[in-house]
Amino acid sequence: MIRINNIILESMHNHKHMLADIRYEVNGIKKPIIFFIHGFKGFKDWGHFNLIADYFADNGFVYSKINLSHNGTTLDKPEDFADLEAFGNNNFSIELDDIGVMIDLLQSEENPVPEQEIDKNTIYMTGHSRGGGLVILKAAEDPRIKGIVTWAAISDLSERWSEEVLQQWEKDGVFYIFNSRTKQNMPLYYQLVQDIKNHPDRLNILKAAASITCPWLICHGTDDESLPFKMATDLKSRTNKATLFIIENAGHTFGGKHPYESRELPPDTKKLVGETRIFFDSIR
Repeated sequence: MIRINNIILESMHNHKHMLADIRYEVNGIKKPIIFFIHGFKGFKDWGHFNLIADYFADNGFVYSKINLSHNGTTLDKPEDFADLEAFGNNNFSIELDDIGVMIDLLQSEENPVPEQEIDKNTIYMTGHSRGGGLVILKAAEDPRIKGIVTWAAISDLSERWSEEVLQQWEKDGVFYIFNSRTKQNMPLYYQLVQDIKNHPDRLNILKAAASITCPWLICHGTDDESLPFKMATDLKSRTNKATLFIIENAGHTFGGKHPYESRELPPDTKKLVGETRIFFDSIR
């Protein structure tokens, strides 16, 4: 397997950079692309994400994943939240633009995968949690995306906080999220809320869901402790383009954690990636 790690890309915002990986098998066959987007407090090498990348590369895809430019990691510390200022200044518009930068690379002559190994015109996307919401939004606005699979996706960006929290957040200018894994108080500046208010059409996930024209598989666990299963049914209710795959008793990360030391995927993740592969194979 060929693993091209830590390709440096420049974001459209604040001179920030992001890192990207690409994995594939050399066999002289043009393979479709799967482009993965991590979620909130996530990064491309979180937990079992590299095992997932290997799985799809082993099964006939070019698999790509990135660190979004303002996720809090840096070029020299791609697995640590070393830039909390960038994290605090992140928003959904920036992330959608970051995704566009990577899609541009995947379809350009700068793509490092040899022409005989990649089908640049067949780009599929997957995303976990907030990344799933971003995938929905991007697929609604970018016809280059030919199919999507969302893993425990968020269905609404505007109703995550109470009115009391929003009022205090606007007054203070910042709201802190505690990361129980790293023990960091991570800032979110009020510009995040303003971004949602300023772009009500572009950042409305349920509205975007209704406009999706490409094939779509919605995957969600019934015991998701972070984003309730109802989010999956809300998404499914907005479109006839989507199929719902339910993983009984699965949590938000489908058994994954960080760090993840096993060389075997968790049972729920095996179900997740297996169904995702079957879906993408069916729409090639």
